[in-house]
Amino acid sequence: MNTIWRNLFISAAIAAVTTAAALTPAAAAPKQIGVYKAWKAYSSQESGGKVCFVVATPKSQSPKNVKRGDIFFIVTNWGGGHWQPSIEIGYPFKAGSAASVNIGSNKFSLFTDNDDNSGNGGAWLREKADETRIVRAMKGGSSMIVKGTSKRGTLTTDRYSLSGITAALAAAAKSCK
Repeated sequence: MNTIWRNLFISAAIAAVTTAAALTPAAAAPKQIGVYKAWKAYSSQESGGKVCFVVATPKSQSPKNVKRGDIFFIVTNWGGGHWQPSIEIGYPFKAGSAASVNIGSNKFSLFTDNDDNSGNGGAWLREKADETRIVRAMKGGSSMIVKGTSKRGTLTTDRYSLSGITAALAAAAKSCK
């Protein structure tokens, strides 16, 4: 994902969840489609077309004494029906490190990148097939564990509920048709 789209998307997701952040002028304010237990679904009209996404925040984080920014798990449909999962971790990742996602017995490794402007790190899957697999695992799971290592070497663990993910994805997909 190029830096402009990544920055635009992160800005839109943060604004949608917190309703406090400003968006770049090129983006329309995201419209909340609905709340589906632990997940919220949104759509936004961008210059390239309609973008839909679902967002959740962790139900628990450890260690608790670590200062972090906004933390989200986001699944985005940039058009065409394919869902792209990503992580906004709330700190810069350790250089060269990977983030991990565990859903039951399914384990995924995500590459990391730090945004020079916000100081926050993001993580994505490298392969489209893995994006499909993780979304399938999310729909069939009850919880998800995300781990990452900060540039200071702190290992963090975030636990997400997957309750409502299937309904949120369905609502977002319907909105983006």
